[in-house]
Amino acid sequence: MKSIVIGVIGADVHAVGNRIIEYTLTREGYNVVNVGVLSTQEDFINAAIETSARLILVSSLYGHGELDCRGMREKCIEAGLNDIILYVGGNIVVGKQDFADVEKRFKAMGFNRVYPPGVTIDEVLDTIKADLGDL
Repeated sequence: MKSIVIGVIGADVHAVGNRIIEYTLTREGYNVVNVGVLSTQEDFINAAIETSARLILVSSLYGHGELDCRGMREKCIEAGLNDIILYVGGNIVVGKQDFADVEKRFKAMGFNRVYPPGVTIDEVLDTIKADLGDL
C-alpha cells in the first residue's frame, strides 16, 4: 500500500478539508499519514521518511502557504527524499493574485502540482494515481 503524507502547514488550523482529503485517499486504498494542522515542513518530511511515502500533499487556507512552503524541496533533498512528489493546494497566497503566477512561483520552489482554492480532492485523484503509477 502506497503512503501519502498530508497535513496543514504553518499557523493554520483549518482541519475540515484535511479530514476530507484523508477520508478520500484512505477510501482509494492509500495509507494516509496525517500530520494534522499547525504542521512544520519537518513534520511532513519526517512522516514521509518514516513511512517511505512517495507523495506529500500540503494544504493551506490562511493565505501564508508561500512563506510556509519556501525551501521545502531543498529540505526534502537534504533528508534524502530526492524523488518525493510535492503537492500544494488551497488558499496558498495572500490576496487575489493571478493563479498562473502563483503556480509558477510554487513550481519554481520545487512543487510538482499546485492547486487553487476550491479544487476538491476528488478532482485531483486521477493526477495522484497517475503520479504514483496507479493508473
